[in-house]
Amino acid sequence: MPTVLVGDAGNAADSTGYGSVNYQYRIGQYEVSLTQYTAFLNAVAATDSYGLYNSIMASNLDIAGISRSGSSGSYNYSVIGSGNRPVTYVSWFDAARFANWMNNGATIGASTETGAYTLNGASSGVILKNPGATWWIPSEDEWYKAAYYKGGGTNAGYWQYAMQTNTIAGNTIGVAQSANYNDGNYAKDQNSLPSSLTDGGAYGANSASFYGTYDQSGNIWEWNDAVIEGERGLRGGSWGDTASYLQSSFQTRFYPSFESDNIGFRIANIADSSAVPEPGQIAASGVLLIGGGLYWLMRRR
Repeated sequence: MPTVLVGDAGNAADSTGYGSVNYQYRIGQYEVSLTQYTAFLNAVAATDSYGLYNSIMASNLDIAGISRSGSSGSYNYSVIGSGNRPVTYVSWFDAARFANWMNNGATIGASTETGAYTLNGASSGVILKNPGATWWIPSEDEWYKAAYYKGGGTNAGYWQYAMQTNTIAGNTIGVAQSANYNDGNYAKDQNSLPSSLTDGGAYGANSASFYGTYDQSGNIWEWNDAVIEGERGLRGGSWGDTASYLQSSFQTRFYPSFESDNIGFRIANIADSSAVPEPGQIAASGVLLIGGGLYWLMRRR
């Protein structure tokens, strides 16, 4: 999963108040995939003390993508179907542990408890990003800018959807400025994938953001690092949602331990390894990883 550079440092915020970031950073071009998360599990979850795996990842046919075999202490994980689809049924804490693993080298046994976030076994509460983090869950402003900013200057303005458009074209793969969402029919009815998820980037370059990210509108909701009344932010809408939930104007949040078949994440990292930013001045390098709307969210709560 490569990252893309988000430039135009010091850009103005949108009318919503979001999107202003006064530094360069990098962000995942795609959502963290089933293949990547499976590699993570095989590296750190032989026992799975922190519940990084949810058995529904294998049994829910809408999103089935990872199976587990063996017994505690020797668990092994395998991809089901296309590993290029995004991982779901991951909490904010799962995403934070993935970011820590990346901070610590993404090797077998690398710590999931320190790095970007000091977790030390935590599965509830609000934990903020540490100074010096090199990989992290993007802030809401970082996520928003990568998705909606028009780019090319510091007062370029914003699109309503993350495909450089104010009018979404539909959910048919191959049609410009389209996304995986519910336009009256689910996108899965129009492709050969046996699930509601589509492969990262399936909609093509004509449905990318200005900076080159894919699926920031639709496919899955994505965790961000916002703290809202003790909960963590989510943006982007999902395969089960109508178009209004994919827009820049829609923001929601859930408690950080929540997991659902329409929630995943992408990660960010520093733009310049020689200058690691502090919280509030965060930034993201390319990396080779081994290996519905509010109603939709509420009905799974």
